[in-house]
Amino acid sequence: MAVARQFQGPIDLHAHSSVSDGTETPAELVRAAAVAGLGTIALTDHDSTAGWAEASVAARAERVTLIPGMEFSTRVQYASVHLLAYLFDPADPALLAEMTRVRAARLTRAEQMVVRIGADYDLSWDDVLAQTTPGATVGRPHIADALVARGHALNRSAAFADILHWKAGYFQPHYAPDPLRAIELVRAAGGVPVIAHPATRGIGDVVEESRLKTLVEAGLFGLELEHRENMPEPTARLYELAAKFGLFVTGSSDYHGTGKPNRLGENTTAPEVLERLIIEGRGSEPVYG
Repeated sequence: MAVARQFQGPIDLHAHSSVSDGTETPAELVRAAAVAGLGTIALTDHDSTAGWAEASVAARAERVTLIPGMEFSTRVQYASVHLLAYLFDPADPALLAEMTRVRAARLTRAEQMVVRIGADYDLSWDDVLAQTTPGATVGRPHIADALVARGHALNRSAAFADILHWKAGYFQPHYAPDPLRAIELVRAAGGVPVIAHPATRGIGDVVEESRLKTLVEAGLFGLELEHRENMPEPTARLYELAAKFGLFVTGSSDYHGTGKPNRLGENTTAPEVLERLIIEGRGSEPVYG
């Protein structure tokens, strides 16, 4: 089955706004995508859809296609796994309840980390809140920005490499569902799930073939293999597994404005992959500019 392509390329399916840990509002993000020459951008804030409405208005004005999405926090034991979810129903009760639980856990985790850091550095919760926008999903990037503002780190990346690194002793995990449960929730809400940057660790951390098969059977659509943080050896192995299980491969920037060095459009997704994603997405519609 084919659909008439109403979208244009280049296509970047992973970007963040100030609703989570980006530095630009949803509208500013869409305008930045237009300036960068993108034809299609996905808004994928962490565990939140609060930026969809603003981004939709901007997409129509800028003549850019918007793919509404989210980066869903999941965990396998203590390892964080991020799941990109596209075109789902943001009002689906089960998915909404899990998103709310994850955001609450993120907030509690962030507050507890600030207390720990504050015992050794001049840092308060008010410092962190000063780095957020109303309704934002507060997380470690905002703590990093507060550390920078206080002069304890040169930039966000330096904060993550030092004070916010798990070896520094301040880190603690937060609640998040298992990837299998998250995929089931996204599919039940009419959405399309893709595992984000799955090859950022060594080859030994590549998802086991049997586990990947289980995720595929639950409805996993694809793997984000074209991403600057993916490592060559595990990426090559995941390309093999993607071919074996018929998974689609996406490419994205994971843009955060000035919060990361990633640039819009530095990795992109093939039009035929987005076409298939739109066919499978039943919970919401792309916004065509």
